[in-house]
Amino acid sequence: MAAAAAALASSPLVHLTAAARLRLPRPRASPAASSRWGCPRGAYLDWRPLRRCDRMRCFSVDEGGGGGEDGEKRGEEEAAAPVEAKVGAAEERSRSGSFSSSSSPSSATPGVSSEPPLLSFSVDNIDTVKLLELLGPEKVDQADVKAIKEKFFGYTTFWLTREEPFGDLGEGVLFVGNLRGDREEIFGKLQRQLRELTGDKYNLFMVEEPNSEEDDPRGGPRVSFGLLRREVSEPGPTTLWQYVISLLLFLLTVFSCIELGIASKISSLPPDIVSYFTDPNATGPPPDMQLLLPFVESALPVAYGVLAIQLFHEVGHFLAAYPKNVKLGIPFFIPNFTLGTFGSITQFKSILPDRKTMFDVSMAGPLAGAALSFSMFSVGLWLSSNPAGATDLVQVPSNLFQGSLLLGLISRAILGYSALHAATVSIHPLVIAGWCGLTTTAFNMLPVGCLDGGRGLQGAFGKDALFGFGLTTYSLLGLGVLGGPLSLPWGLYVLLCQRTPEKPCLDDVSDVGTWRRGALIASVFLVVLILIPLWDELAEDLGVGLVSSF
Repeated sequence: MAAAAAALASSPLVHLTAAARLRLPRPRASPAASSRWGCPRGAYLDWRPLRRCDRMRCFSVDEGGGGGEDGEKRGEEEAAAPVEAKVGAAEERSRSGSFSSSSSPSSATPGVSSEPPLLSFSVDNIDTVKLLELLGPEKVDQADVKAIKEKFFGYTTFWLTREEPFGDLGEGVLFVGNLRGDREEIFGKLQRQLRELTGDKYNLFMVEEPNSEEDDPRGGPRVSFGLLRREVSEPGPTTLWQYVISLLLFLLTVFSCIELGIASKISSLPPDIVSYFTDPNATGPPPDMQLLLPFVESALPVAYGVLAIQLFHEVGHFLAAYPKNVKLGIPFFIPNFTLGTFGSITQFKSILPDRKTMFDVSMAGPLAGAALSFSMFSVGLWLSSNPAGATDLVQVPSNLFQGSLLLGLISRAILGYSALHAATVSIHPLVIAGWCGLTTTAFNMLPVGCLDGGRGLQGAFGKDALFGFGLTTYSLLGLGVLGGPLSLPWGLYVLLCQRTPEKPCLDDVSDVGTWRRGALIASVFLVVLILIPLWDELAEDLGVGLVSSF
């Protein structure tokens, strides 16, 4: 016990705590030479934050000048002497077996203030603001801000009225004022001047003026200009761990797609395996999973189809981003055992120049995936209605076609009433791949968060529009109106991984045009038709699936 106490007393933590608690003795000087701060004449107070948690130190300055460094050394020596004396006393108490973290009030000397416990720690000396400044992102240089205000803004460009914090943690500056010309021309001019003055040190953003109650007299919203450091505003590079995680998720997605292909052979699978996974009241030991190995080869067409749709989706993003010099990160595929995959998470690795670019890149992926999915779905339905391809067909329950209003009606129109009103339906594997691809694309086109639909909505109508559409989407998913049984897992996925909106563009104000907004509205309408399931009464009237209650 005594050895442990002696080791603890000699640790750096004890020295640090004692130094932080130390009260320096008043310097021996005449009353006339002392000040009311307890420092001798010619001393000054240094309030700079110190690494040893000293909030204030006295540095003596010789009357002859040039004694700052010597005074600091003497102050440190005077501080170290009482600390060593305290540590020696602590070691002496530990040897005598009276080591304690608190002192007895009865042992205090009258007229002398009692020192705080030697092993106690207090956060009183921690400056929270300074700590956040050290740990947080680097702020803009005030000298640069002053130069920008003096050289850039004026009567012919932008009349500055006030400044506000800008950025997630207020690390930037937002210049608020009145625009004195065409916004695109002035913004381009300010960007050129900023590059000439500071190089690549900063990024300048043109955003809507916060809390503005009126529009700009020249049309459109009132604008402000935000300034952020480049390393703060731009996304970081892809790390090695991200590559590893992306590869693992891709392998899991391949496995989930193969599992989907095996599940499509449900009519041919061993009965004990089917009952074990479909009957909630099934009891007994789990079946032998090796019985599924012969079905892996026949499941590959469905797996290939779902993976091809998702890869084509990502190719659409990259093809749209390349001509606009937009960098994209590696895709993180999200496995799902019902649809094969929930899509992927693809991040922007560069700042988007404007909202048109955000809209085009975000919508290119769903457009490419939907085109390939619908092609597979249509060709699969045509092959399903052709008796020549009967050897490649699989048997699925007819009530699966009740999962989508639009896709169920298209299947009913091609396959006929009698085919979809039976207990099982013979379809080609391309129908399953196309159906799953269209459903996954529709989920990713929901106007919420950082999904493709959320990015498209943010590009077409602005970031403020995401709040209303996102709240509506979450409500419909929670009620099961969109997606049926898949609404809950998809809603949880969005909340955990994709709820944060995309960061603003450099030009976050310019209009994207009427046709882009119209295309987004039409896409959302088709998404709703795909994700709304058929209820029993409507399914019976339309002849889509066999309703067991009738």
